[in-house]
Amino acid sequence: MSFYEECAAYSALPLAERFASVTVGDVRRSLAKTSLDADDLLVLLSPAAAPFLEEMAARANRLTVQHFGRTIQLFTPLYLSNHCANHCVYCGFNATNVIKRSQLTLEQVEAEAVAIAATGLRQLLILTGESRAKASLEYLESCLAVLRRHFPSVSMEIYAMEEHEYARMVAAGIDGLTMFQETYDEVLYERLHPHGPKRDYRFRLDAPERGCRAGMRVVNIGALLGLGDWRKDALLTGMHAAYLQRHYPEVDIAASLPRMRPHAGAFQPTSVVDDADLVQIMLAFRLFLPRLGITISTRENARLRENLLPLGVTRMSAGVSTAVGGHSEEGETVGQFEISDGRSVEAICAMLRAYGYQPVFKDWQPLGDEGGTWSKKRRTA
Repeated sequence: MSFYEECAAYSALPLAERFASVTVGDVRRSLAKTSLDADDLLVLLSPAAAPFLEEMAARANRLTVQHFGRTIQLFTPLYLSNHCANHCVYCGFNATNVIKRSQLTLEQVEAEAVAIAATGLRQLLILTGESRAKASLEYLESCLAVLRRHFPSVSMEIYAMEEHEYARMVAAGIDGLTMFQETYDEVLYERLHPHGPKRDYRFRLDAPERGCRAGMRVVNIGALLGLGDWRKDALLTGMHAAYLQRHYPEVDIAASLPRMRPHAGAFQPTSVVDDADLVQIMLAFRLFLPRLGITISTRENARLRENLLPLGVTRMSAGVSTAVGGHSEEGETVGQFEISDGRSVEAICAMLRAYGYQPVFKDWQPLGDEGGTWSKKRRTA
């Protein structure tokens, strides 16, 4: 069964009623188990589980230390372009928004790379608006030829591709894929994406699996919390991650927990996800999938990111700009969304050490230019 079929079957269930019907006894039974299934994940995401967050947190901390140690991998995003062909109603890069559009030249890519590498970071996430006409595969390959001189690990968060295109990106030096489904509610997804290639729900949903088959070392998924019912989106994100772990055990599967942030445009979140809700999602994910990487970005404020550290976080962004050229150029630029934690890489490292964590810039070394062969080698900040 494909994940699309699995997702559709679960979505057809009366999930709101199931969440509401969970009892304290159900929560206790799930917490007593050493291996959880999708029904247990639903239980731990339910309102009935909220009083158990302290117990869940203690167990989540033990599991995280067991599988990841007291380490946090650091990375930063690099926006290559903000041209976009989509009309996603919640995004600052929406093709109908009147913002300054730009795309980095290779000389500007080099300047950005030098500025980021000077902070010590060695893991990079490249992003573009979803425009194949501007951010073509050839353009991306040219950028990667520059970036791989500075960074041993380059991941991508770009428009959904075919499997052979992902394989081409792996050959060019990409080792990780981030692909957010945004929402797993197919009906809502169509309303939020009225025009543009991103409107194809199934093509986007299957993209992480195509990335796994193409040889990606890391595949990171997530839903944009606030677009729809957060409990349903969190449940199906967790199930998606479990599906990928089952079918592609050689791939490092991870999940992000992004919440809606202010951006260019008028869209407002339809589902409020407060801090306690975010904590519950993270804890449920950790108990459900002990080996799952969990990323908390600078969408969240400094204090909250620090408080989340012992609850399951394995990866954080630092020294972030969501604007094209934002690392090396000065002037008025519009980012994809506003960030909440604007601390430098140095400040983030100091904070992690103060809490007893080891900031990690690099934990592996590619053995060659061909995808699929990697050597673990940790380099701390």
